[in-house]
Parts: sequence; structure tokens; C-alpha cells
Amino acid sequence: MKPAAFDYLRPSTVEEACQYLQEYGEEGKLIAGGQSLVPILNMRLSTPECLIDISGLEELKYIREEGDWLHIGALTRQRDVERSALVREKTPLLAEALPYIGHMQTRNRGTFGGSLVHADPTAEIPLSLLALQAAVVIQSVEETREVNVEDFFITYLTTDLMPNEMLREVKIPIGSIPKGYSFQEYSRKHGDFALVSAACVLDVDEQERITSVRLTLGGVDAVPVLARDVEGLILGEKLTDSLLLEASRAAAADVDPEGDLHASREYRLHLAQVFAARVLETAYHRAVLGKGSAT
Repeated sequence: MKPAAFDYLRPSTVEEACQYLQEYGEEGKLIAGGQSLVPILNMRLSTPECLIDISGLEELKYIREEGDWLHIGALTRQRDVERSALVREKTPLLAEALPYIGHMQTRNRGTFGGSLVHADPTAEIPLSLLALQAAVVIQSVEETREVNVEDFFITYLTTDLMPNEMLREVKIPIGSIPKGYSFQEYSRKHGDFALVSAACVLDVDEQERITSVRLTLGGVDAVPVLARDVEGLILGEKLTDSLLLEASRAAAADVDPEGDLHASREYRLHLAQVFAARVLETAYHRAVLGKGSAT
């Protein structure tokens, strides 16, 4: 199947792209990597009047550290983020998550911001950024605004982004980098969409008691889920086997998956508990080892 006919525009600046979005509204669609949009167009699940190709906007392709923030431009290729030494140093969770995305060819074309805006609840980048307490910078003709990733996702494939707006960059706080981290997922084979994914960042004190934790789960609801009850259970504690079991059960209790042709609701709930336990345990051990190497 081929896409319906559309006009094609290729702006040379962010301001020009925003002008086109203002003009076309919901009938205009941005395209950069095209890894999500092109299949949707080919299946005619979307039939926009105009495609606005922003792939040439070099000003939105960067990875840089500024103060206590890591800034990643919306059009930075996923493969560039994956290979970045700065990302590995400052946000190792993100570096661990990126290789799970599709195949190398996918990551060579796919953009960092494109995955975030597409907002698939199984996607690796949204889940990681939720764990990392990231923020997004959104641009329109009228204004530039900033939104926490936690508030950015509305429901399945839907975000806080308005038709006349575009994502400009992602900001990740790096002032205090947790020593412990883990990203893991389960898919039927490498490159497939995950049935369930989990991410965790965690830190401990000198007595190996947990001082901070954020655990997120994907593929188990309409949006990536922050397992809020886990924090109250394990803060101030050492991670024992019994506490790990209790925390993983609490994480699974925070989600509401639907069954589909890939997995039943019950199976996704089982995977949510299993992978919550795995990322918690891995992040905790890394945090303990990190404290040991720092002293």
C-alpha cells in the first residue's frame, strides 16, 4: 500500500517549520527519520495534507552538557546518542537502553525526538527519560515552553504537543548522577517491540541503604508508568530478597495492561513483576559497587 497524496515542504530553519505548522495545523505532519511515520502513511492510518521535512535542520542535532543539564537536540540520530561518550558518562541508563531500539539501520535513521513524540508506550526512549526526570522544550510561532516528561504523555500515541508545535530538545538533569541504573526488556526476538520493559535509577549511602529510586515500566499501560509505590517501600532500606519481592509486586500493582494478540493481560502483569525485580536488583548492585569504587 502507498500513502495518499500530500504536499511536501522542506523548511531551512526552526522558525520556518513553525510557520508551516501554524499554517497547516492538524493537516501538517513533521517528518525527520520517518521510522514511525512512514509505515503509518503507507497503511493510510494518517493522510495529512502536507509533510514538513525537518531532517535538514542541523541546529536541532546536538548532544551537549550545560551546567547541571544534558541537552539532546530533537533531530539527533538515535545511533549518535547510543555512541556518545558524554551520554555513557552522564546518563548510562540511556546508553544501555538505546541498543534495544529496533536494529542498527533503524537507529541510524530514527531521531531521538521522533521516538519521544511518537509516544509508543513500549518505546525505550520515553521510558528512560521518565526514569531520568527529563524535560522537553517545545517550540511554536508564539512561544517556547518547557514540560516535564512525566506530564508530556497523555495517552497512547498522544502527547502534550499541540498541532502548531514541535519538539526542540530534551533536557536531562545530571547534577547528581545515581550510581545504580538498569534497563531491561522482553521481546520475542531482538528488534521487535517489547512486550514489557523496565528502567531504574537508584542510589545508596555508605551503609548501602537506598537514598533515591525511580522505577518505570513500559508496555503495561497507555503511557510509560512511574511505579510510585516502590519508593515508599524501599527508601532507607537495604535491598533484601524479601524486600525485592515486595517492591516488584508493588510495581506490578501500579499498572493496568491490556491483553492483545502478542500477550495476555496476565502475562504482561507477570512480566512487569519479573522485570521490575530484575532492574531493581541490578541497579542496587551497581550502586553498591559504585560507592565502593568511589571510596
